[in-house]
Amino acid sequence: MTDNSQTIYYTLTDEAPSLATCSLLPIVRAFTTSAGIDIKITDISLAGRILSAFNDRLPHEQQVQDGLAFLGELTQDPCANIITLPNISASIPQLTSCIAELKSQGYDLPDYPEDPQTDEEKDIQARYSKVLGSAVNPVLREGNSDRRAPAAVKSFVRKFPHSMGDWSKASRTHADYMREGDFYSAEQSVTMEQADDVRIEFVDANGNVTVKKELQMQEGEVLDSMRMSVAALREFLEATMQDAKQSGVMWSLHVKATMMKISHPIVFGHAVTVFYKDLFEKHGALFQQLGVNENNGLSSVYEKIESLPRSKREEIMEDIHACYEGRPELAMVDSVKGITNLHVPSDVIVDASMPAMIRNGGKMWGPDGKAKDCKAVMPESTYSSIYQEMINFCKTNGAFDPTTMGTVPNVGLMAKKAEEYGSHDKTFEPDEDGVIRVVSSDGTVLMQHDVEKGDIWRACQTKDEAVRDWVKLAVTRSRQSDTPAIFWLDRNRPHDIELIKKVNVYLQDYDTEGLDIRIMTYDEAIRRSMERMIRGRDTISVTGNVLRDYLTDLFPIMELGTSAKMLSIVPMLKGGGMYETGAGGSAPKHVQQLQEENHLRWDSLGEFLALAVSLEDMGTKQDNPRAVVLAKTLDEATGKLLENNKSPSRKVGELDNRGSHFYLGLYWAQAVAAQSDDPELAARLAPLAAALADNEERIVGELEAAQGEHIEEVGYGYYHADREAIKRIMRPSVTLNTVLEQANAG
Repeated sequence: MTDNSQTIYYTLTDEAPSLATCSLLPIVRAFTTSAGIDIKITDISLAGRILSAFNDRLPHEQQVQDGLAFLGELTQDPCANIITLPNISASIPQLTSCIAELKSQGYDLPDYPEDPQTDEEKDIQARYSKVLGSAVNPVLREGNSDRRAPAAVKSFVRKFPHSMGDWSKASRTHADYMREGDFYSAEQSVTMEQADDVRIEFVDANGNVTVKKELQMQEGEVLDSMRMSVAALREFLEATMQDAKQSGVMWSLHVKATMMKISHPIVFGHAVTVFYKDLFEKHGALFQQLGVNENNGLSSVYEKIESLPRSKREEIMEDIHACYEGRPELAMVDSVKGITNLHVPSDVIVDASMPAMIRNGGKMWGPDGKAKDCKAVMPESTYSSIYQEMINFCKTNGAFDPTTMGTVPNVGLMAKKAEEYGSHDKTFEPDEDGVIRVVSSDGTVLMQHDVEKGDIWRACQTKDEAVRDWVKLAVTRSRQSDTPAIFWLDRNRPHDIELIKKVNVYLQDYDTEGLDIRIMTYDEAIRRSMERMIRGRDTISVTGNVLRDYLTDLFPIMELGTSAKMLSIVPMLKGGGMYETGAGGSAPKHVQQLQEENHLRWDSLGEFLALAVSLEDMGTKQDNPRAVVLAKTLDEATGKLLENNKSPSRKVGELDNRGSHFYLGLYWAQAVAAQSDDPELAARLAPLAAALADNEERIVGELEAAQGEHIEEVGYGYYHADREAIKRIMRPSVTLNTVLEQANAG
């Protein structure tokens, strides 16, 4: 096995994070080389994942490493040290756009077949399906999650708080969700008493059995199954739209069509066809002929009708506009461009969109560009009520105050693909009525559901090893931080009932004397956490995978203004570590501004935080004291950067991402030169500190001079950019480049 003990693997991803990495890494390498640490880039971008999936169809010079597979293997190495940046969790529209770009660059890739007929088309779709949605996380997250707000960031926010919208007790904003017929109401769960091979079977009305999937289950593993009724879903959606229309509030849909890449796009598609019911009833046959896919949103209609004669296109556009007359106002993604909440499934993701709405005083943007109250529709009820609890809390107590509020760190269960709901090949949409059941090897039916055509049925697994480690991590974090911890588990939910049994047993393996560790339902847990939070007290949330995703946006957006400033650590089950750098939901808008104005406002703070912990862990685990010094001084530099307000500005002509990187390098070099733990390292980096300080005015001037003009780089691509072009864009300071070259050469 390759010795990875002194190597940090840095992921190359997409959009703004990828651009920022190009600017940051030369600065970072000026420090890490002095500690004998090698930084290697591994491409897990959407374009990279697509190309690697079709290496066998590409000429040798176009073939690329399967970076995701490589890092997946690396997670099993006790020395693994991986820094991951936000990547595109691709919807089908994003996938097809990326394919089109790659084809325009000369890559002979097949189109994505939405309705595969031949074996070849089915193979192509299967390859692309592995790229869709949250494809990266299940492969790399070979450990549970530890996410928290760093002390330096929390201190900065208390001094310089972000804006919070005002809440009115008269606000009509509310969350709405299904009370019956959804996944929660139909969930079943079993814990395997022994290892076994089980089958997921579909039984039609005539008793014919089709095996849909075979699973190898481990002893102690939890297996869930659940079904959402399409009839109940559509009835619910129609009722919410009528209620919003009558009560005069906007209607908005909030689903997770990226992480739950199979089940939630289907839910999204039903919302589209219910809202635009008259349109699809009138043109349904034509849309089917054109290949319109409602699961891809209204954008699919716009795309497919482009091939029609002008008169027919105009007729359809008029019918689209006519739908709005009988429907409530629809929340907008971009009011200026007329992009609605139902345009594409990846535009409005619940874990980001709901906190943003709550932070904005319960308002979203309407077609007229004004912020308004709304009915926030989250069809599946499992976790939806937590948002209503926070809405109620804010209506009663007003907006949260970032200057005084406590923090809610998270310990999340996600190892071994735990609780990967609706995102994999255990999700089915039956094309006829029947029964879907889970059967053991001896023929015992473990779980079963009556299903109707078009229902959504899904199963998921949670391995015992992951649960054991989750409990251990929760106790460890509670002890280390002297903070109460709450397991968010619903005693009325079948899956959680199985987990509660395990938690109560595994807690006995640890010394919990003096610790405040409780098990509460979701609503009880969020109420207690918020009550403590407004009093400046901290509470660890210990949650399953989906709630981990939701809460590590919800609380940070209230506390810090963004989830990108959270410290996210994944201690691997095999001993290595992964360090995540924050969310990437706003990255597309940042790229657009860079293209138009050559100003990147993306904040790399998450990378600074992740890198510091990565270095600290490497120093401790691999006995590299110099890495520990770099970690400590990097934290000092990050704190100074925040205090001196050297984070990127939104405005052209002011400091952007590249300038922020320069100041991090300056402060880091000064901190290393000033420390006495490693005099040799101080002497080695003192010339860098002096060169950066002496040339500060010139470097900042060169970085600012590059701004303001539309980028016209040859070969620049959105998904698959020419790296040399990106270097020219992201490293425009000749002086800084020269200083770094000299430092790295030395």
